[in-house]
Amino acid sequence: MDPLLGIPVGLALSTAAGLRVFIPLLITSLAARSGYLALTPSMSWIASDAALVAFVTAAIMEVGAYYVPWLDNVADAIATPAAITVGIIEMAAVTPDLPPLLRWTVAVIAGGGVAGFAQLATTLLRFKSSTLTAGTGNPIVATAELVGSLAIAVLALLAPLVAAVFVLILLVVLARRVIRRRRRRRADLASC
Repeated sequence: MDPLLGIPVGLALSTAAGLRVFIPLLITSLAARSGYLALTPSMSWIASDAALVAFVTAAIMEVGAYYVPWLDNVADAIATPAAITVGIIEMAAVTPDLPPLLRWTVAVIAGGGVAGFAQLATTLLRFKSSTLTAGTGNPIVATAELVGSLAIAVLALLAPLVAAVFVLILLVVLARRVIRRRRRRRADLASC
């Protein structure tokens, strides 16, 4: 893989990890096992039998947890640091041609950053859904997150540049919403 092509792949996989932690790891494992994706040698464990079994099990449990009304909010609390960690791992795993210092710098800043931002945005969305619908709208949010994670992860492998553009657009939209929400909150506090 071209050294610069690994960055959009990692960016998209890291974003997908912000939506569902274990789905992108599972897809990365399957792609590496099939020979479709080259991993950094230190991350070759992702393609192992044990890792595949762990990712399948964890993905099933994670997806299921988001459909249980009270457990989804607990899962978000656990998923936030896990998503950042997986974002870093994903970015580092798919950039084997980068020098180690650059690989880990990009992994921590870009991979962990986009995963954390995506996770924060979905946590806020779920909180808003829980507040407005008493949790009855949360399965819709969970389904959208699952579909989004699957779509972004698969797109990352099939069309990495398209996936990276999609991720950048998504991040801009989410950032605008977060900024708009903060401005409204400040305006509300100032008017009190």
